[in-house]
Amino acid sequence: MWYVPDASKDAKLIYGLGKNCTEEEVRTAIEQGTLMNYLQQVPVKKDDLFFIKAGTIHAIGAGVLVAEIQESSNLTYRLYDYDRVGKDGKKRELHVDKALEVANLSSSAEPRQSLRVLKYRKGVASELLTRCKYFEVYRMLVNTERRQTVHYHADEVAFRVLLCVNGCGTISFEGGNITFYKGDCIFVPADSEVLSIHGQVQFLDVRG
Repeated sequence: MWYVPDASKDAKLIYGLGKNCTEEEVRTAIEQGTLMNYLQQVPVKKDDLFFIKAGTIHAIGAGVLVAEIQESSNLTYRLYDYDRVGKDGKKRELHVDKALEVANLSSSAEPRQSLRVLKYRKGVASELLTRCKYFEVYRMLVNTERRQTVHYHADEVAFRVLLCVNGCGTISFEGGNITFYKGDCIFVPADSEVLSIHGQVQFLDVRG
């Protein structure tokens, strides 16, 4: 899942293919440096959400900041790398054969932003962003007054991760507190004690 905390004007990302392709067509395009002609470029703006199924060719364009939530895997197959070179002057390794074994080469429907509904309670609002068998993600907006706090805890089923995508604040627990800022990621163990959150902040609340 990609959530876009920020994006510049006219920013785009790659989401699948613009038309059905054969493996041979893709290989030829990679060799000739024309792969971009086959990829679907999608305009993005702040707060957009994209759920990307395994096998979908995807890439982040210039001027796009994304928070990526995924199943427990760091496996990436690189089809193309814009002919960039690293600090050592060499291009990064491509994994064309392995990628084409698993890539979906059918055209992808242009992703549309689904309706999202915020639910409010005192000091906090939340909305479900996505749910699949590997994870579920909520967007949580905390806005507390000087003495007000929002209570939060992880149940016995799984840990939680709070990713701060905007704002700042503090999380208090028995024996101390943590100050957090935009970009910080907070791990909350399963069956946690009740935490108190104070501040003006937007989280991605990730449940494994």
